[in-house]
Amino acid sequence: MGIETDGDADSDADTVRRMDNSLARIERVGHRVDVLIDRPEKRNAMNEALMVDLTKAFETVGTLDGVRAATLLGEGPVFCAGMDLGMMRERVDDPESFDREAFPRLLAAIEHCPVPTVAGIERAAPAGAFELTPPCDFRILGSDASYGVIEVGLGTFPHGGATQRLPRLVGLANAKELVLTGKFIDPEEAKRCGLVTEVVDPGAVAERTRAFADDLAENAPLGMERAKRALNRALGTPLGTGLKFERALGRELDDTRDYREGFDARLEGREPNFEGH
Repeated sequence: MGIETDGDADSDADTVRRMDNSLARIERVGHRVDVLIDRPEKRNAMNEALMVDLTKAFETVGTLDGVRAATLLGEGPVFCAGMDLGMMRERVDDPESFDREAFPRLLAAIEHCPVPTVAGIERAAPAGAFELTPPCDFRILGSDASYGVIEVGLGTFPHGGATQRLPRLVGLANAKELVLTGKFIDPEEAKRCGLVTEVVDPGAVAERTRAFADDLAENAPLGMERAKRALNRALGTPLGTGLKFERALGRELDDTRDYREGFDARLEGREPNFEGH
């Protein structure tokens, strides 16, 4: 995949992996992986090469043994400034030079990541940067962040998935308000309506995001992976079909070591030691 690795090449633990264009990287610490957008000189604005790198990063996360949770963070003081404005303007004059499927592929890679994902949104995530975050399972937002879909003020509308994902997250009325006003949402209101999981002080986003992912990583990895699969199908599946799917996934775990460990630990009054099998 053209990934450079720093650290022990024989171990997935505590390594740094840089993607082909060096615009995204993976940092692994124990059972957690941090995916970092790495274009700080441009406030992590996304060009096509960066989108390719982020896609590969999330595809890689799903192949790493022992990973139980992942974060999405921005290198430097800003999560992401959105799409590179020069690129967006140039694609109008030369549309054939731009891969319009690059962003949908990236969002799909995030959404289909098998482990829980936590976005840490520091200072800014407008427009396309905002749309990076709904595919994540959890969102940690800085209390001073500019966060919203502003595209109706740019001559277009958010069509990276916001009109479809936001109603599922916050309801249709809230989604219409966010999209059609084109205004940033107040962070506390984002928390109240369920758009974000937590609001934290400026400068504390990355630390809290990593800690949240570390807490998730203490849970049974097989249970989380199957729970996420069931939850991701819930809104698009008839209830009876969904319940059948849920039960089938549950039965897959009945004869696992972690199932026994979880109940043994509870009966013995100790913390479980899950191993992922």
